Amino acid sequence: MSDRVSITIDNGIADVRLTRADKRNALDSEMFRAIAAAGERLKTEPGVRCVVLSGEGKSFCAGLDMGSMQQLAGAPPADGEEQTNAGDIDDGRITHLAQQICWVWQELPMPVISAVHGHALGGGIQLALGTDIRFVHPETKMSVRETYWGIVPDMTGTFMLGKLVRPDIAKELTFTARVFSGTEAYEMGIVTHLTETPYDDAMALAAEIAGISPSAVRASKELINNMAVDGAAEQFAAERRLIKTQIGTPNQIESVMASFENRSPEFVDV
Repeated sequence: MSDRVSITIDNGIADVRLTRADKRNALDSEMFRAIAAAGERLKTEPGVRCVVLSGEGKSFCAGLDMGSMQQLAGAPPADGEEQTNAGDIDDGRITHLAQQICWVWQELPMPVISAVHGHALGGGIQLALGTDIRFVHPETKMSVRETYWGIVPDMTGTFMLGKLVRPDIAKELTFTARVFSGTEAYEMGIVTHLTETPYDDAMALAAEIAGISPSAVRASKELINNMAVDGAAEQFAAERRLIKTQIGTPNQIESVMASFENRSPEFVDV
């Protein structure tokens, strides 16, 4: 596997960990590819009855890394860094790469549980939303962060968030890009279980699920997803279309530059 993601399989549980701990598991080009590849591998991995997705170090996933943010402001990649291109889409898919790292967990036939701590911002919260069940530490800092950077959520987040909370709550979180705690996320219905030990509790539930008939569990996920994924392809296409209308615009660039320069942004009306 890539040095961005590790997979350990034991007793029917695939323990999938983001391993870019020194960057709070922030998403760069290699991380996007590694997460997607991990999900694809598990689709056909024999003997896997449940998956637990977590992040090593201080955070689950802090969202796009700073190099990617600088590219949003028009800066070229730093020497030795690869241009982030998470917009690649393969024939026959309903997702591009950035969406696929979240959606692949719904494509897996077995349940996927996320263990979330530290930070789950932007792409990080969307990654957690892509899993079936979420264990979250109360003090986790969470945010639908994209509008802060002058863009829109484009990693399946609008679809998945809209399945969990009322439209007005989804709108407020997205419009303001505010940071909220795991506790508040639980109160809003985003979090399945609030716990001081998300990884341990996720593994315990995974062990319980692994002790149930795997054919029955897989069939049950398929049945529930048949109802839950209606309209996904159209919404993901809309995410891809609308983010293209934002990237590179004066207001989007100003969002990034104002943050980097620690000043209030000056936007133009539209």
